[in-house]
Amino acid sequence: MLAIVVLVAMSLAAVALMRSVLTGNKVAGNLAFQQSATRSADVGIETAIAWLEQNNAGTRLFDDIDIGGGEPVGYFASRQDPGATQNWEAYWTTTLATSGAVNTLPADAAGNTVSYVIQRICNTTGDPNTGAGCEAPPSTIQGQGNSMGTGALNVAGVPTQIYYRITARVTGPRNTVGFVQAVVAL
Repeated sequence: MLAIVVLVAMSLAAVALMRSVLTGNKVAGNLAFQQSATRSADVGIETAIAWLEQNNAGTRLFDDIDIGGGEPVGYFASRQDPGATQNWEAYWTTTLATSGAVNTLPADAAGNTVSYVIQRICNTTGDPNTGAGCEAPPSTIQGQGNSMGTGALNVAGVPTQIYYRITARVTGPRNTVGFVQAVVAL
């Protein structure tokens, strides 16, 4: 009788151990898929940066670009954010993706599909040097002393660099969805 009780207890312990190991493997697998998705998003970010560098001359980036064909359609010359009650997934699926304003890359070897948009961090479109309300780094005042003092930071002025926010959304195996954002200055 004692042997049967011990055998049942050992069987229950073995089943619990097996379930614990299987759960640990699932968690590790899910983490691996999420890391793979994040690495794939880097390809989208790098693709967007390369496009920005190629198109940074002249007035090309003053207005939204929605040309289609071989050109990315996901460039906005002004900042667009999710609403107060919206998260990025809801904003992406209801606003960006439905308007066709997303650039999607082919699926990679891991089965991840990367989509991205580029947004200039300005309040309006147009020339960022003439009141588009663009985010700008503080610039140092040179010259005469004044009430602010020589070498003080001046936060108002003409931006020397323009900031762009790149948002990449990755979908992958096992319903993996991830967002990666990068802010770059040109």
